[in-house]
Amino acid sequence: MNLFSRSVLGKRIFKNGMHKAVALQASSKSSNPAMQFPCLDKMEELSEQLRNKHGTCSSVDATSSPNNEPNYGKVRSGFKLYKSNQPLFLDYGGVLPKFQIAYETWGNLNKDASNAVLIHTGLSASSHAKSSPDNSQPGWWEQFIGPGNAMLDTNRFFVICTNVLGGCYGSTGPSSPDPADNLPYATRFPMLSVQDIIRGQQRLVKEQFCIEKLYASVGCSMGGMQSLAYAQQFPQAVEKVVTVSACARSHPSSIAMRHAQRQVLMADQHWKRGFYYPSDEEPNRILPHVGMKLAREIATVTYRSGPEWESRFGTERLNEDIPPVLCPDFLIETYLDHQGEKFSLEYDPNSFLYLSKTMDLFDLSQSHQDRSNRRRAEAQRALEKSDVEDKPPRLCDEPYEATKKRRTTTVEEAREDLRKGMEPIIGKELLVVGVKSDGLFPYWQQREIVDLLGGDKNIEHVELDESQSLFGHDTFLLDLEHVGGSIGRFLKNDF
Repeated sequence: MNLFSRSVLGKRIFKNGMHKAVALQASSKSSNPAMQFPCLDKMEELSEQLRNKHGTCSSVDATSSPNNEPNYGKVRSGFKLYKSNQPLFLDYGGVLPKFQIAYETWGNLNKDASNAVLIHTGLSASSHAKSSPDNSQPGWWEQFIGPGNAMLDTNRFFVICTNVLGGCYGSTGPSSPDPADNLPYATRFPMLSVQDIIRGQQRLVKEQFCIEKLYASVGCSMGGMQSLAYAQQFPQAVEKVVTVSACARSHPSSIAMRHAQRQVLMADQHWKRGFYYPSDEEPNRILPHVGMKLAREIATVTYRSGPEWESRFGTERLNEDIPPVLCPDFLIETYLDHQGEKFSLEYDPNSFLYLSKTMDLFDLSQSHQDRSNRRRAEAQRALEKSDVEDKPPRLCDEPYEATKKRRTTTVEEAREDLRKGMEPIIGKELLVVGVKSDGLFPYWQQREIVDLLGGDKNIEHVELDESQSLFGHDTFLLDLEHVGGSIGRFLKNDF
């Protein structure tokens, strides 16, 4: 049954809402009729349906979920699992005692294991970048990968794509069981850095496939951050690096936008501070789908561009002949409403929260590296001593106090810190792609990557203007000619 179809229960809720409005109108003798809110009725109806179905989006899918993790509506089959029983010590002092990473591959690894290309995903993507015999559904980069493809030719390359740590499509994340008690981590999950994610990926590459050196590391958006971090952390383990619509360190404007998304999601009454997964005691808990929907709508504003929306939607309304309403009325509003509604049942809200924060924390500076190395060493010593009682409280457990603290370093000092941290990347063959219509990762952030690396002769910088792409940040998902073509030419230079 389609969750968005109107059930008998939904009709009753809708009618009750109408009756209340009519009663209010009658009792107050209003000069105008009360406005109706079918968009709110629809969300209330969905909440009721999820509750009656014992949390449809949080129910266990034992056939496709290896860890009995929740099923979020997206196809969860066709991937393989790399499992590590060795602890992964994390940059912010946490630890994953063991973990797994979902991955898929296309093409064949050659005899000397020199043709491997690792694809790093954005925030919400699964490992399913391309269809395969194990999963025939189109992948999120379906047209960019395949036999004879102009970008990633699987007749030549062995292509690997993973679901990131912290995600919810097979890899260990907040919805996974904590080995300490076999209950979902929820917000007991440790905070991750982008570097933590790629250290897990590097284990997979080396231990699962015995690959000592990748031919290329390729990523866009958060994946572009990962691609740079892979070269920084393992400079001898990768030949070529591709980063599209990414940055060397997150910018305050991007952090502010993702903060707003998280605040909206966490305000949902069903979020319950992250502990919304059904349990034996509370089997009827439901996904905080309203907060997730609204957070995704805010995010979508940053993914596409104003020029595209002007040509696609303009300021047209659904029906110019009826009075305006507060529910979606403009064409652009209906687009955002659809995007949020669709995503709200496909992805784990906690994964969204954690990974958006991971993007905020992205930093290739030397000082970040030094702090991270120290915290990982401290976490390892604590685990070896089983010194669990002496662990410092997590920041979120400490009382919040408003502060007027401002930055303690100058812009010049911060830039030099960043340049020093990026020194391991110097000399690598690097493709940097920026898009002028991108509002989330503006083109000057890609220019900054090139500048910080000294404009090295091994760097190829491609910048798409608005005559080439109006798709904003999502260009990397849509532009086969300019993004796919640029990557394909770069990878074929000497192979």
